[in-house]
Amino acid sequence: MSKADFKAVILAGGSGERFWPLSTPERPKQFLRVFGGESLIRQALARLDGLVAPENAFVVTTKSLVAATRKELPEVPKGNIIGEPMRRDTGAAVALGVGLAAQRGRKPRLQAEGEDDSVIGFFSSDQMVAKPKEFRKVVKKAVALARRKDAIVTIGIKPDYPATCFGYISPKTRAFVEKPDAAKAKKYVKAGYLWNAGMFIARASVFRGAFAAHAPELECLANIGGGAGPIAPAKLARLYAALPKISFDYAVMEKAKNVEVVPGDFGWDDVGSFAAFDKYFPHDSRGNVREGPCNVVEADGNICVARSARISLLGVKNLVVVTTPNSVLVAEKSRLTEMKRLFSK
Repeated sequence: MSKADFKAVILAGGSGERFWPLSTPERPKQFLRVFGGESLIRQALARLDGLVAPENAFVVTTKSLVAATRKELPEVPKGNIIGEPMRRDTGAAVALGVGLAAQRGRKPRLQAEGEDDSVIGFFSSDQMVAKPKEFRKVVKKAVALARRKDAIVTIGIKPDYPATCFGYISPKTRAFVEKPDAAKAKKYVKAGYLWNAGMFIARASVFRGAFAAHAPELECLANIGGGAGPIAPAKLARLYAALPKISFDYAVMEKAKNVEVVPGDFGWDDVGSFAAFDKYFPHDSRGNVREGPCNVVEADGNICVARSARISLLGVKNLVVVTTPNSVLVAEKSRLTEMKRLFSK
């Protein structure tokens, strides 16, 4: 596969809620250097190495994070990193990514003049992949399928357990199902369903056709190109003000019939909460994870992350305690999925 044949868009919005206070709206999860040494967004670009040329890599982020993203990914052309004027979920982000990628970048050598119908892939900026070589093999397979067929190809992850925090997709029926309860999750895993990891690959024309058919209110973004120049911020702001807040799954994937699924088993992890510290950090003899100055006495199963003030735990179990120069978090492990409640008005 020639690198000129494929364009990759990294979705990098992020609100900084799930890893607060380590992450904030100004420095959300994708900039964390907690897992794997490098920031998650740098890892996201690095594992595409060999698949996509730097000029064919794009990032859709929020307006306030454009400068930080350009600093983190200096090899990506500045014009390939675009900031959304307001949050409208992944439906708008994917549509904008189609418009941006089809407008810019290096076209395949054999492509005739006119509209760019390159294969475009969408990937998250804040996930981990333990086996990047295997990941690249799966992506190559998905790209080849997207080139042959008028279909949106999604990469489904082989489940490690019946998770209730992920959506699922059936490789047989291509049906998308939302986050299930525990009983349904067990049924899905037994039936061979795969986790929906939010990776989507198709030709530009296929994405545009899907928006036209299922989410016409977002179609304007997918067709926002039409020239080699940058997208005018004022025009983008006007368009976004009228858009619905909806995910790409809801807007398109749950309705589309032209969906193909490529299974993947490459150590995928969305590192979705502080519970990931239990997976990636060593434990003491009582099951505590300690990073920074933490004093733990007769305490079990806690996650202790001290980035400023020293933390001392006495006789407590299954807590997450985090200190930063500006904030302190104390939460029960079992309630980490409710972190957004801390930010509700």
